Amino acid sequence: MLVEMAGHCVREAANGREGMQAVTENRPDLVLLDVEMPILTGPEMAYEMFIRDCGIEKIPIILISGVVGLDEVAEMVGTRYFLTKPYDPEALLKLVNRALREHAPPRPKLEVRR
Repeated sequence: MLVEMAGHCVREAANGREGMQAVTENRPDLVLLDVEMPILTGPEMAYEMFIRDCGIEKIPIILISGVVGLDEVAEMVGTRYFLTKPYDPEALLKLVNRALREHAPPRPKLEVRR
């Protein structure tokens, strides 16, 4: 993986549930999420990280996807870090480094439905 070749330690998960398990077992500095993942989507995993309120809600999240309206999904998740597929590898590395440097946690947009 490109991020690993750039010197970062990388762990992969096959789906959102495995991702949650990995995040809770060994807290990473950053999470890269695809919006469209099996079992738990990227936004669902981000929301689950947020509601656990045990420190993992403060991990910066980068959303990566080819879905239309990725900026809106990122706004809902509350992350300023997102990248549309297909992406330039250098753009990904720059975004990873920026997210690690800024370390801005997501601030989800929680809507109250009436």
